Amino acid sequence: MRKDAELVKKLKDPTLKDRAFSKLLDVYQEGLYWHIRKIVQTHENADDVLQNTFIRIYKSIGNFQEKSSLNTWMYRIAYNESIRFLEKNIKKSYPDIEEVSESNLAVLFEDEYFDGNDIQRKLNTIIEGLKEKQKLVFQMKYFDNLSFRQISEILDISESTLKSTYYTCVKIIEEKIVT
Repeated sequence: MRKDAELVKKLKDPTLKDRAFSKLLDVYQEGLYWHIRKIVQTHENADDVLQNTFIRIYKSIGNFQEKSSLNTWMYRIAYNESIRFLEKNIKKSYPDIEEVSESNLAVLFEDEYFDGNDIQRKLNTIIEGLKEKQKLVFQMKYFDNLSFRQISEILDISESTLKSTYYTCVKIIEEKIVT
């Protein structure tokens, strides 16, 4: 946390901002990419959203009030940018959510970087079948290893609701993975 406080201080200093932002990219780019990728599915879309996320972070760092961690604040921006992207693009292309899920799975399984075995494919299929909020909560907790407090701040949902949602997802996955 101390390093983040120092980084934020440098990001808010106009003479140090560009160098500090380069450091921020080095530290957080990969984690934010995968967070976004889980939401928008394709590499190309994730790259676009990631770029928009970092532009927003760069422009907004002066408004960062440090009420949450830098990591949580950036994940919230990445989440919002991802949702904005989906609302703008996906809904125009697909009339219903089942078509979106089927399309996302097809894209994932055809991706040259996806090297999942049958269990991973089954897990991804089950996760894709969850409701959008459930899927997001599960991915942020399980794959991104964020705390319930961080997820609560990012999604603006109470921790108790998040815990209930997460454990419901775990139960659904456990039941479906063995069938």
